Amino acid sequence: MRPARLPPLAIMAMLSATCVTGCDLAPHTHVPVVNVPARYAEASEFQQARPADLLARGAWWTMFKDPTLTALESQVDSENPTLAASLAAFEQARAFAAEAKAGLFPQLSIGGTVEYDRQSDHRPLRGSNQPNEYLNSTITAQATYEVDLWGRVANAIKAGKAAAQASEADMESVRLSLHAELAGDYTLLRGFDAQAQVLSTTVSAYQQALTLTRNRFAGKISSGIDVARAQAQLAAAQAALTDIADRRALEEHAVAVLVGRTPAALHIDPQARTMAQPDISPGLPSTLLERRPDVAAAERQMQAANAEIGVARAAFYPRLSLDLLYGFQNTAINPFSLPNELWAIGPGLAMPLFEGGLRRAEEAATMAAYRQAVAQYRQTVLTAFQEVEDALADIRDLGQEAEQEQRAVSAAQQTVTMTTNLYKDGATNYLDVVVAQASELQAEQALVTVRTRRMQAAVLLIRALGGGWKGAASAVQ
Repeated sequence: MRPARLPPLAIMAMLSATCVTGCDLAPHTHVPVVNVPARYAEASEFQQARPADLLARGAWWTMFKDPTLTALESQVDSENPTLAASLAAFEQARAFAAEAKAGLFPQLSIGGTVEYDRQSDHRPLRGSNQPNEYLNSTITAQATYEVDLWGRVANAIKAGKAAAQASEADMESVRLSLHAELAGDYTLLRGFDAQAQVLSTTVSAYQQALTLTRNRFAGKISSGIDVARAQAQLAAAQAALTDIADRRALEEHAVAVLVGRTPAALHIDPQARTMAQPDISPGLPSTLLERRPDVAAAERQMQAANAEIGVARAAFYPRLSLDLLYGFQNTAINPFSLPNELWAIGPGLAMPLFEGGLRRAEEAATMAAYRQAVAQYRQTVLTAFQEVEDALADIRDLGQEAEQEQRAVSAAQQTVTMTTNLYKDGATNYLDVVVAQASELQAEQALVTVRTRRMQAAVLLIRALGGGWKGAASAVQ
C-alpha cells in the first residue's frame, strides 16, 4: 500500500506556517531633538489668559464674524482644483501603500492553454515513436510566497504607509494654505473697501472745499491759486479712489479662483462694516509640533526614508520563496483525470553575487535620503516657530501702531477744522488748508492699512499654529 499523499496546497500551507519573519535591517529611528522653548518670545504681552484648547479649530475663519467670508470658505473644500489635485495625490500614495502590503500574502494565479504543436524531426533526445504533431491542453494553478527573512517586505510596507501618511499631511497643509490664502485675500479686499470709504468721504470734502475757493474767488476774496490747489487736490483724491477700485477688483478675481469659479461669476458687494479682530492664544510651543501638518509630513517622510534603508540592506541577503505548481496536462481536450496530474513544490533561493557596486550605491542613496529628511524636518520645525513668532510680533506691534495712528487721525481732523475756519475768516491762506487736508488723508489711510495688516497677521498666526488641523486619526491604516 502507498502512504496517503497530502494535497500540495496543504503542504504549501504547512511550510508557510513554519516560516517566521527574520530580522529588521532598518536602523532604529527617532525624532530629531529640537530645542523647544518654554514659551514664545513674542507672546509675553499678547498671550490670552485662557487654556489653549479654546483656540478655534475646524472652521477657524468664523472668528472673524463675517458671513460672506464664512460662505466663501465653505466652498474651498469642494470647489478648489488645487485641493482636488492634492487629494488625488494622497489617494495615489494610499494605493501604493496597499500595493506594498500585498507582499505579506501568497501570490496565486491560474492559467490554461489549448494548443496544437508540432515538434522538429531533429529535436534533441526525441524518441522514435513520438508523433510529429500533437494536441497540448494544460491547466495549472501556481502559488508563490516570499519568506520575509530580512524584513524587506515589512520595511517596504512601513515606507509605503509612512509616505501615504505624509501625503495625507501634505494635503492638510494645502487645505490650510488655501483657506488661509482666501482669508488673507478677503481681508485685503475689505481693507480696500475701507480705503475706498475714506477716499469717498475725502472726495466729498474736497469738492466742498473747491466750491468754497471758487465762491471766494468769485467774490475776489482769494486768488485763482487757491482754486487751482483745490482742483489738484480733488483730482488726486479721485485718482486714488480709482486706483483702489482697480486693486480691489484684482483681489476679487483672486478670491473667485480660490473658490473654483471664474472671476466673471463672482461679485462681492463692498462692505463698510469692519471684520472682528480675533483673540488667539498661541498655546505652548510644544503643542505646535503636534498641530502643524507640515511638521507631521516631514516626520513621516523621515520614517519612510528610514524604512527604505532596511529595504536596500535586505537586498544584500538571499531571498527565500516557497513555490507551488499544480495542474493537469493531456494531449486531449479534457485533461481532468488523475494520470494527467502534474505538480511541483519546493523552496527557491536567490542571492546576488556580483553587481558592480549596485547594492552599495542603493544603500548609500537611501541613507543620504534619510539624512536629507532629518535636515528637512529640523528646518520645518524651525520655520514653524519663526512663523508663529513673526505673527505674534506683528499683532502686538500693529495693535500699538493702530492706537497711535488713531490719535494721529484725531489730531489731523482737528487741524483741518481749525485751518478751514481760519481760511473762511481770512486769517490764513489756502495752502495751510491743503497741507492739513493732505495730513488728514494720509493719517486715515495709514490707520486703515495698519488695521488691515493686523487682521492679516491674525490669519497668518492661525495658519502658523496649524489652523483647523486636529491631528485626527489618519485615513491610512
